[in-house]
Amino acid sequence: MGRLTDNRRPVIAGLGLTEMGPVYGRSAANFATEAVRLAVADAGLQLSDVDGLLTSNGTSGGVGLGLQRDLGLFDLRILSEVQGFGSTAGTMVQFASMAVQSGMAEVVACVFADAPLRPGRSAGDVYGNGRRPDAGGDRAAALPPATGWGGLLLATGVVGANTLYALAARRHMLRYGTTTDDFGAVAVAQRAWAADNPHAQMREPITLEDHRGSRWIADPFRKLDCCLVSNGGVAVVVTTAERARSLAQPPVHVLGWAQCHPGRLFDRDENFGIVTGAARSGPEALAMAGVKVGDIDVAELYDCYTYTVLVSLEDYGFCVKGEGGPFVASGAIGPGGRLKLNTGGGQLSSYYMWGMTPLSEAIIQVRGQGGGRQVHPHDVALVSGNGGILDHHATIVLGSSPT
Repeated sequence: MGRLTDNRRPVIAGLGLTEMGPVYGRSAANFATEAVRLAVADAGLQLSDVDGLLTSNGTSGGVGLGLQRDLGLFDLRILSEVQGFGSTAGTMVQFASMAVQSGMAEVVACVFADAPLRPGRSAGDVYGNGRRPDAGGDRAAALPPATGWGGLLLATGVVGANTLYALAARRHMLRYGTTTDDFGAVAVAQRAWAADNPHAQMREPITLEDHRGSRWIADPFRKLDCCLVSNGGVAVVVTTAERARSLAQPPVHVLGWAQCHPGRLFDRDENFGIVTGAARSGPEALAMAGVKVGDIDVAELYDCYTYTVLVSLEDYGFCVKGEGGPFVASGAIGPGGRLKLNTGGGQLSSYYMWGMTPLSEAIIQVRGQGGGRQVHPHDVALVSGNGGILDHHATIVLGSSPT
């Protein structure tokens, strides 16, 4: 996979974010429509300029091919629904980048939206019990009772993403001595970043004692180890660098990308909880971009749980395998730390839009539009997406310039 050199180099030219959180009375399709319109306007384009549309939705459904009609788009050159759970956003940007680079399309909108929250219904119930754990970590959709191994998991109480990620985290703890306080350090650091993010749902500071006192969800996870549940939508617009020169926003160059889908979940003797697909997609994306881990100014890592941040840090090479716990406990990832990580608060404190959460914050940072949370320098950003209980991974490297 070679580096991009022609004048059709892909860039992200537009970003659209709707209101996030417990926003009721709107469908996922409604959020998606608004997000695309906002992203197109942010780029300084018209909807009629869009000739490609990639869609994805979470637990509530409703965002699909019909979004073309909702937006009044005609004669699209690309239209598809994309599903890779938490890796979907990165996958969509990769496909859109290849499309504009090859000339298949000129302006591609990528959108994710969800509206699972309902008045009087707890956030935990959205991803709660009674759902098959093998349906995908970030969208454990209600399905008929599982048989075989899936049935055994249900019979022993493994009923959703919380318990399966907890098993992964426990294995890491047993192998390397990682502690719940290490997980707590991630939660505390990301809440500190969220304080300066106007989009964040949770902005009040927390301490390690607050983490220790939060209720258990699935040992070793407490409530503050688990991501939020949000209603809302996020969209991005991908076009060519040449087209972006005349547009409204600083172009965010898509420098490198890669995916990895291990496909070994529940296989005997596999490295579940120890090594993830990020260990492969990360180096490949960095190589395509022509940069190394030490060149990364800001990292936006998928954080459905505090543990996934820790294991991803190891797999991307920000610290040695097994040393993620001491690394985060040292204060390295907070606003004053040496690694600028999940600078908007991530899915733990900001909002949960699957892989669009880290992607949107990376775009804001590379543009230099982060306000009180803006980091310096901010020329190169790494973005990761994870889904399906550590079984799907997408990595993107973004930059403020083409090299």
